[in-house]
Amino acid sequence: MISSDKLPSNIVGSWPNTYTFTKSIVENSIATNYGHLPISIFRPSIIGCSASEPEPGWTDNKNGATGMLTSLITGILRILKIDTSKITDIIPVDYTANALISVMWDTVKRYQDPNAFNQEPKIYNYVSSPDSSLTCNMLLNGFAEAYERHPPLISMWYNMCIYSNNFWMNMILRFLLHRIPAALIDIYLMICGKKPRWLSFYKKLEYLVDILNVFLTREWKFDNSNTRKLWSSLSTDDRKTFYFSFEGFNWNSYITSYFYGIRKHILKEDLNNNKMALARNRRLFWFHHLTIVLIICFVFQICRILMKL
Repeated sequence: MISSDKLPSNIVGSWPNTYTFTKSIVENSIATNYGHLPISIFRPSIIGCSASEPEPGWTDNKNGATGMLTSLITGILRILKIDTSKITDIIPVDYTANALISVMWDTVKRYQDPNAFNQEPKIYNYVSSPDSSLTCNMLLNGFAEAYERHPPLISMWYNMCIYSNNFWMNMILRFLLHRIPAALIDIYLMICGKKPRWLSFYKKLEYLVDILNVFLTREWKFDNSNTRKLWSSLSTDDRKTFYFSFEGFNWNSYITSYFYGIRKHILKEDLNNNKMALARNRRLFWFHHLTIVLIICFVFQICRILMKL
C-alpha cells in the first residue's frame, strides 16, 4: 500500500508521469498473474483522430495531442517545449480499434492450446514510426498550412506559437506570453464584476502540456514485430474490415483531416464559415502585429528612462 501523504512525484520515482507509471503497474500485475489468464498486452502510442471511420478526422475528446493542437490553432497556446526534429508516433483511433480487435482474435486463437498458459503474454506494440514515420515538424507545418487556408472562427488570438526545447526560455516566454496576458484579462473581468478564470486556465493548460513534454522532446525505437505478424496472419477480407497497417500511409491527408476534425468535432464549427473566419483572422493578424509594435515601443521607452537615471 502507498501512504496517502505521499505526493505523486514521490510515488512515480524515475517515471516521467503518472500515465506511464500506472501503465507499468498494470503490466507488472499481468506479468505476475499471466499463468492464470488468456491475455495479451496491447501498447498503442499517441492516439489521434480517425483516418476513415466513422469519417476522416473524427474525434470526441481534448486529451493528449488533440487538446494541444486545439489550443495551438485557436491562439491560446503561444509557447511549446518541443524538439521539432523528433518523430512523433501518432496512430488513428479507428486503426487502433481495428488492431485491438485483431489482437483479441489472435489471443483467443493462441490460447486454444493449453500450453500457451505457460508462456509469457505476447506484447503488441501498435505504433506508426517503423512503417511510416511522422516528425513533429511535419505535423506542425501541416496544421499551419491548413490554418492559413481555413482558420477557426472562434480563435482567441492569431496563431503564433514559439517552439523551444530550452527550459529557461520556455519558462520566461510562458510568463510573458501566457501569465501576463491572462492576468490582464482577469483584472478586466474583475473590474466588470465577473469571475477571473484565465490564470487558472493557463495553469491547467501548462500542466497538461508538461505531461506531454517527454513525448515531444524525445523519440524511441519500437519493436512491432508481433503486430506485423498479426497483420500478415489476417485474411484478405479481414484486412479490409479491420485495416490497421501503416504501409504507404498518407500523413498529409491525415493531418488535414485532423485539422478539420478538430474544427468540426471539438470547436463545433460550421466548416462553411470560411469567409467570416478569414476576415476575422486578418483582423487578428493586424492586431497581433500592432501589439508587438506597441510592446517594442514600451520597452524602448523604459530603456531610455533607465539610461537617463
